[in-house]
Amino acid sequence: MAVYTDVSFEDLERLLALYDIGAPLSFKGIAEGVENSNFYLQTDQGAYILTLYEKRVAESDLPFFLGLMEHLAARGVNCPLPVKTRDGRLLVGVNGRNAAIVTFLTGIALRRPDPAHCGAAAGTLAELHRAGAGFALARANALGPEGWQTLAQSIHDADRIEPGLTALIARSLEHCVAAWPQDLPGGVVHADFFPDNVLFVQDTIGGVIDFYFACNDFFAYDLAIMLNSWCFEMDGSYNITKGQAVIAAYQAVRPLGADEIAVLPVLMRGAALRFLLTRTFDWLNHDPEALVRPKDPREYAKKLRFHNRVTHAREYGL
Repeated sequence: MAVYTDVSFEDLERLLALYDIGAPLSFKGIAEGVENSNFYLQTDQGAYILTLYEKRVAESDLPFFLGLMEHLAARGVNCPLPVKTRDGRLLVGVNGRNAAIVTFLTGIALRRPDPAHCGAAAGTLAELHRAGAGFALARANALGPEGWQTLAQSIHDADRIEPGLTALIARSLEHCVAAWPQDLPGGVVHADFFPDNVLFVQDTIGGVIDFYFACNDFFAYDLAIMLNSWCFEMDGSYNITKGQAVIAAYQAVRPLGADEIAVLPVLMRGAALRFLLTRTFDWLNHDPEALVRPKDPREYAKKLRFHNRVTHAREYGL
């Protein structure tokens, strides 16, 4: 989440006139994340998030994102629920941007989850994968292998960030694209299942947020994204205890097949490469007007180097 487009009090008043959610009591920007402009809204009827869609979010994808949240919520996944206007619309316009209001979920995103938290979140991810079955819409992963190649071609002078980064990206991209699997179990995935998108109320999952990278892809790739984002320590080392907790809890809900296990090292490299590429691009093309700093790509360069040395899924805690 972040703020790129400002919303004045007058803009807010005009917007709320379209809804039946009460009068505003508090309204402030959320300076976290990298993709859209987000605001916390408290009215006399409840708490909400207003999102203005920017950057990589295509207008044609918005029905998928909003419809998916409705689908998952109806099947027991605790996620934001889009709020309809008085005339039944999920999307509105604010300052030249498509926008939507969703319900606010209570809970805290943990900066340093322990193995028990990792396991609880992994079980929720597996449940999300099962709950996505039957969703009527589909969306290809724009940040899959083809998207990586396009993104890599748009990145120039990555060695300004870290010496050797250009070569690491090129070498890893070639390997990942050549080794990428073609036929694994899949369906709707979150594709951004980071600790800051999972809310806890004490030790219980309070909800999952930020579905704006959700798409159709391999379930095990989504698990690889989670392992990358939950199981590394601040010094760049992989915490195999957390990895074991994640994999065991995920498999308790949706067991991995032998084909998924065999290619897990490749999926882990691909997941690390995907976030290295987007972070590198954002770092080199930072909007100075944004209220959020881009995330450091060197974190994922370390992870990718680790994965490039892994030869078997057991090294991740299987």
